[in-house]
Amino acid sequence: MTPDLLRIIDANFNRSREALRVMEEYARFVLDDKAATEQLKSLRHELTAAINTMAPVGQRLAARDTPGDVGTSLTVSAEQHRADALAVFDSAAARLAESLRALEEFGKVIDPQTAARLEACRYRSYELGRKLAFVGRRHRRLREARLYVLVTESLCRRDALETIEQVARAGADIVQLREKSLEDGELLRRAAKATTICRNHGALFIINDRPDIACLCKADGVHVGQDDLPVAAVRRIIGPEMLVGLSAHNLGQLEEAFRQQPDYVAVGPMFDSATKPQEHIAGPALLAQAATGTELPIIAIGGISAENVCQLQPCRPFCAAVCGAVISDPDPAAVVTRLLSVLPGRQAGGG
Repeated sequence: MTPDLLRIIDANFNRSREALRVMEEYARFVLDDKAATEQLKSLRHELTAAINTMAPVGQRLAARDTPGDVGTSLTVSAEQHRADALAVFDSAAARLAESLRALEEFGKVIDPQTAARLEACRYRSYELGRKLAFVGRRHRRLREARLYVLVTESLCRRDALETIEQVARAGADIVQLREKSLEDGELLRRAAKATTICRNHGALFIINDRPDIACLCKADGVHVGQDDLPVAAVRRIIGPEMLVGLSAHNLGQLEEAFRQQPDYVAVGPMFDSATKPQEHIAGPALLAQAATGTELPIIAIGGISAENVCQLQPCRPFCAAVCGAVISDPDPAAVVTRLLSVLPGRQAGGG
């Protein structure tokens, strides 16, 4: 084996292993995804075993010539900037794919059997990268969301699916289907159609209280209340890829919600609500406590309208959840547009 081939293998192995470590840390600490973390760690060990079979570490170290490598001084300005953790992950995944391909191709010259192992590693990396990037983008959209619309057929002035189409097209970031009395078959049929509508318009789609239906229709997540399944139980059903939201109506529930670590916490009611009357109105003070008590995305809910949303001014961005104010209006899209124009951090506009 020539020194130049050893240098290629050494450089691309180091690049691959470093990229896998970055991806592993993202899965572990950003997504809190144990299964993906274990899969990436396993892939890293498989890659190391394959390379050590093809080019033992002693040979690679003997051929290494970092001072004489003409590529070490080459860089571009884009490599110095990353917008967020997802951008770091995306960059690492791209670097991994490129370096694995180089290892596979040059490995064919040295050891075709090991090159085939490297090809299998490359395909595994593609699937893991695709899945985790999708999950990451889902979480990014949740963090950036400013308007969350809950849809219940009995409160809609229009057909429920037509209402979902209108609010999603008008720019609602998240739509939740909340139906407590529908038969399972009809709920699944409606949820499947709503999933497609929301996906077409770039909105996240959440199912209330039914992780089984959410899995079957490939929704973006599940929302549960205080009397529903705990977050950990929901995650065992839906896996790590979907979002889980949890409601909290007082400080004690809020602290318990933080302990359960959902993907977001819905806090309320902010104001008196005809849609879902409550004996105790938590008010904007609970939203302020949520904003300072966690870094999780927070959703303000309960009696919110374009007229009173300005009273909600926590110390960091939040998402406003509305129901009757939008879906009971003859023109729900117009109400969505109005809300987006007064909510902080967003401009009016559709998907």
